[in-house]
Amino acid sequence: MVRFNETSPMKGFILLGLSAHPKLEKTFFVLILLMYLVILLGNGILILVTVLDSHLHTPMYFFLGNLSFLDICYTTSSVPLILDSFLTPRKTISFSACAVQMFLSFAMGATECVLLSMMAFDRYVAICNPLRYPVVMSKAVYVPMAAGSWAAGSITATVQTSLAMHLPFCGDNVINHFTCEILAVLKLACADISINVISMVVANVIFLGVPVLFISFSYVFILATILRIPSAEGRKKAFSTCSAHLTVVVVFYGTILFMYGKPKSKDSLGADKQDLADKLISLFYGVVTPMLNPIIYSLRNKDVKAAVRNLVSQKHFSQ
Repeated sequence: MVRFNETSPMKGFILLGLSAHPKLEKTFFVLILLMYLVILLGNGILILVTVLDSHLHTPMYFFLGNLSFLDICYTTSSVPLILDSFLTPRKTISFSACAVQMFLSFAMGATECVLLSMMAFDRYVAICNPLRYPVVMSKAVYVPMAAGSWAAGSITATVQTSLAMHLPFCGDNVINHFTCEILAVLKLACADISINVISMVVANVIFLGVPVLFISFSYVFILATILRIPSAEGRKKAFSTCSAHLTVVVVFYGTILFMYGKPKSKDSLGADKQDLADKLISLFYGVVTPMLNPIIYSLRNKDVKAAVRNLVSQKHFSQ
């Protein structure tokens, strides 16, 4: 058997992507490129307005700026590689580049899970304890909360990537994916991966299960508080402050559940179709959610819309 790792002659992987469907590659190249440009523009504008507009210097918009920056980092860690694979006949990636890409994707995904739960806590305090909000969510609190989200995501990504890339890989070095997705890479290992599986289960519980429970309980209390508000206008105003975040959470976790919760096909023809469907769903998950986030916050948030209008008008007058 041929065995390779970082120190052996065979230092790279071949990314299968859509090699079996060449007619789809150019179509998806244009589609994914357009979506990536929308991601850069939309999230870039959100970061700009949260930094430049003093009215948005609050915990909620600080977290939103972090989320936008995270979405740019997440897509940039994989989309350029995917676009290149659509145009290159031999889709290779070096061992070290594969490790870096795996780390960045895992880190950004885990960080977003924690960050969304921090944003839920911010909305909980704002609606359920508004008088204590300035004290509970002071700058000395919300900045470490955001930094902790990034640190937690980076630590788990370091652990998962190190465990995966220290495995011996032998024989076929073809990754049946667009990127160095960790599950696809683990399938190439010719050693016991039980430790990897256990560590990923633990990571999923911590970064998926716990945040989902935390967000769910937060919104139970938020909805209970909103329903106790006597006036319809007051209820509408209170709900509008958290509706954008709730929509983002539903889109983010709903897509994950759809990706990993659907049944697998057993016949070979169905398995081939499902394999293509799984890769396309994964591809669009990586770009659709980051593209929708700024759109959701722009459409459902009056402060952001006002800040964007002010930014545009200032630029117009400066010309």
